[in-house]
Amino acid sequence: MPTYKAPLRDMKFVMTELLGAEQQLQQMPYYTGNETADGDLMDQVLGEAARFVEGELVALNRVGDQEGCVRHDNGEVTTPTGFKAAYTKYRQAGWTALDADPAYGGQGMPHLVSNALVEMLNSANVAWGMYPGLSHGAYTALHAVGSDELKDLYLPKLVSGEWTGTMCLTEPHAGTDLGIIRTKATENGDGTYAITGTKIFISAGEHDMAENILHLVLARLEGSPQGTKGISLFLVPKYLPTADGKPGDRNGVVCGSLEHKMGIHGNATAVLNFDGAKGFLVGEINKGMNHMFIMMNAARLGTGLQGLGLGEVAYQNALAYAKDRLQMRHEPRVNPAENADPILVHPDVRRMLLTGKAYTEAGRAMAMWLALSIDTEHHHPDEGKRQEAADLVALLTPIAKAFMTDNGFNVAVQSQQVFGGHGYIQEWGMEQFVRDARIGQIYEGTNGIQSLDLLGRKVLMDGGKKLQKLAATLQEFVDEHEGDEHIGDYATQLGKAAQQLGSLTMVIGQKAMQEGGASEVNAAAVDYLRFFGHVVYGYLWARMAKIAQDNIDAGNDRDGFYLAKVQTAKFYFARLFPETKALAATIKAGNESLAVDDRAVFGWEHGLVNA
Repeated sequence: MPTYKAPLRDMKFVMTELLGAEQQLQQMPYYTGNETADGDLMDQVLGEAARFVEGELVALNRVGDQEGCVRHDNGEVTTPTGFKAAYTKYRQAGWTALDADPAYGGQGMPHLVSNALVEMLNSANVAWGMYPGLSHGAYTALHAVGSDELKDLYLPKLVSGEWTGTMCLTEPHAGTDLGIIRTKATENGDGTYAITGTKIFISAGEHDMAENILHLVLARLEGSPQGTKGISLFLVPKYLPTADGKPGDRNGVVCGSLEHKMGIHGNATAVLNFDGAKGFLVGEINKGMNHMFIMMNAARLGTGLQGLGLGEVAYQNALAYAKDRLQMRHEPRVNPAENADPILVHPDVRRMLLTGKAYTEAGRAMAMWLALSIDTEHHHPDEGKRQEAADLVALLTPIAKAFMTDNGFNVAVQSQQVFGGHGYIQEWGMEQFVRDARIGQIYEGTNGIQSLDLLGRKVLMDGGKKLQKLAATLQEFVDEHEGDEHIGDYATQLGKAAQQLGSLTMVIGQKAMQEGGASEVNAAAVDYLRFFGHVVYGYLWARMAKIAQDNIDAGNDRDGFYLAKVQTAKFYFARLFPETKALAATIKAGNESLAVDDRAVFGWEHGLVNA
């Protein structure tokens, strides 16, 4: 059975040495007032989180995969053995309230800390972690745009974990294209609305872990415009609360079925049928897409953390196996008394393991950088600092979702490969990590959609202003360190790649303004995001290598932690970062090679002009 140990040492390195998080959080009265910006307190919280996930959730991961969820004839759903009991312990220990607003019963901890907890949950048991994860997203949206009446009634229940939440967007005919949803809302005449329609792929949509479930539902009010401009957001409880805030009458929403999925079997992915269900408007009429994106952006970072968490646990188990598994002989021999050596000594196995280590540690640094930026965006007293952080969060969120889940799946597959045939056998657990990791590239907006969002909305739409701000930060680092004895080469590589990213952006932008420009942007977007991701990871690895080398030079590396950082950075720049060269070529290739004759290549007859 797979094992997992939370990477607390690396988390602390990123928080304290790379980001200087405590010093930054001390500038925010929200955290100093709550007395939660203390480094020792954050360490203690993460230590307790590690004990919980290692002790309660790791063993349930296989149980959830094998048992799955069960839907009963009345539409109720039972989660796998142990899930409900673990959730009760989690809720009673206060983990659902970790970074929530103290005004509603939260502990007011930094988002940075909850980010680390979410990574641990995803490594230990990603399907289980989705139940509180979706609730946190619902809390975020309701806290941001809900009326005081809604917030006072529902937020304490979400914060305490007594009630959970979902997000209901997708319909059988409408995935990414939410402008064509058919779920409708009709005014009841008393300030409430009747919601009717069907939503599919609803994670944690029905379960037995909490006494009530709050669905945030996109629907179109009768008479509203077509397209996304006419969509509103509604809160639809499974049970309508009584006057004293207890679950009351059953609302008109029921689980019609559960999806049979490739992975995350322990999470109930539901088809929800709304039949005149009573709903409450959240925010403004026809602003539902804007409001839901508050939740979506939180979910996208959470999905990126799924890729990170699964990559981390897969890597840990592959490393342990590679130390023990004896196969073939290495020169010089490691175990001359045995007839074979541990596979860890073989270069190709080392390549796979170092790939996992390099991607997970850079991903952790990026996720924590983004989380601290979210804290800054929401709570820094300086408006300029808040806007600067908001721009960085907007720019990096699609990269965090797509690059981290692509890499997480890649690491899970390569870690499985380390096991050889045993990796394909269920008892070792590696095939589950591969199956569970695959969904991250698909939901919360496919990685192709993230790429379009990054290039089209976050870069080109504002004339590259957000990109230019980040480029200035990168260039400042490059200018300072290009002549460095240890990381000068990394700084040079980073500088060239960052400049090339800028020139590629200009080329795509010029194509976008010509006839057929939209297709040129679409053709370049996926490779552009991956190129961008490597630039971000390269920046973080260069910074981490510098910090590590300084500690080595100062004699502070008694356990080899900093040496491992230096050598992993060397691997990243030698074996992974050069992918940018191939990506530059495919980005420049544009749409021309994709504009094939549909009849000849695909056997597709259509009436398009100039096809």
